[in-house]
Amino acid sequence: MPGIDQVLAQAMGIPGVLGAGLIDWTSGLTLGTAGRAPHADHEATAADTAEVVQAVMRSATFDTKGADGPDLEDLIITAAGTYHLIRFVHTAFDSQTYLHLWLDRGQANLAIARFRLRDLAAELVAA
Repeated sequence: MPGIDQVLAQAMGIPGVLGAGLIDWTSGLTLGTAGRAPHADHEATAADTAEVVQAVMRSATFDTKGADGPDLEDLIITAAGTYHLIRFVHTAFDSQTYLHLWLDRGQANLAIARFRLRDLAAELVAA
């Protein structure tokens, strides 16, 4: 079973990926990073994306606890020339981590990136 570094290395193999990270959304701290980060700062990227995740998690609109539907799976943010793809890592315990991919919009296929990131999150849980 792959560990954090191996999963992030595999994430870098997804077409169009510029950088990747595993982040604790409660603290905004990185648990691992690979590739580049916006403004060349993985720690700032982790803190910024954690703020977005925290805002979504506080919102009643996206609260799936006790609902019949699935837990929140991912967030997609589009920006000029890039995508940010955030995939929550669901575990048997109350996991508060997510995988973040920064993708080049001209080279990435968002659907493929979502499916690959889903599989990588599952590998992390199995590890």
